[in-house]
Amino acid sequence: MVAVPPGQVTLSDRRTQRSWAVEVAPYELAAFPVTQALYAQVTGRRPSVAHGDRLPVESVSWWDAVRFCNALSEREGFTPAYRLHVEGGDEGAERVESVEAAEAIEWDASADGYRLPTEAEWEHACRAGTAGPHYGPLDEIAWFRGNSDERIHDVGGKRPNPWGLYDMLGNVWDWCWDVYDPEVYGSYRVLRGGGWFDEHWSCRASARRRSHPTFRVDDVGFRVARSLTVVGDVRP
Repeated sequence: MVAVPPGQVTLSDRRTQRSWAVEVAPYELAAFPVTQALYAQVTGRRPSVAHGDRLPVESVSWWDAVRFCNALSEREGFTPAYRLHVEGGDEGAERVESVEAAEAIEWDASADGYRLPTEAEWEHACRAGTAGPHYGPLDEIAWFRGNSDERIHDVGGKRPNPWGLYDMLGNVWDWCWDVYDPEVYGSYRVLRGGGWFDEHWSCRASARRRSHPTFRVDDVGFRVARSLTVVGDVRP
């Protein structure tokens, strides 16, 4: 896990031409997307279309990512960050992946367990103090349609950003915690970063995509975050 310093990030949406500033507290973010090997160790499953221990896990839904975070937290002795309010608890969540169930999930901001980053945390970490659309020449930092041979690649194969985070752009999109636009898209969740099949304009620090929390796609994965507890203050 990489310690990410606090800061402020300005998010923007091209569709609505809206922008908004978000203060980001310190937190930790995984240096790599979750790999297929780690996902299999924690869940016993290998859902990906392409196969390889060092490849990012893909074809995982937002639901799958949330359950993985809780399972990894329990395995490592942390308090799970998510409360799943569906009949049967986590086991019920295996059977019920509905809009209503996704909306019933609560994030316990006081928990020290693993979770998905917010999109503000994601963009702050991706930029790593840089101001442009990329934290370096795209061909050096990301697998995208122009250099991927239209296939996924092992994590860590490109140069990291200044804070030591790999594959923030390209290879697989990352699920984030946030709802994209509830008034227009309901429970659709935010995706960030671009993937191996995307053109260069989708692999930008500011680019936003959305997907239904139950959808599984072969260029979508995730990485995990953890909140840091400040003395006298518990921050999400």
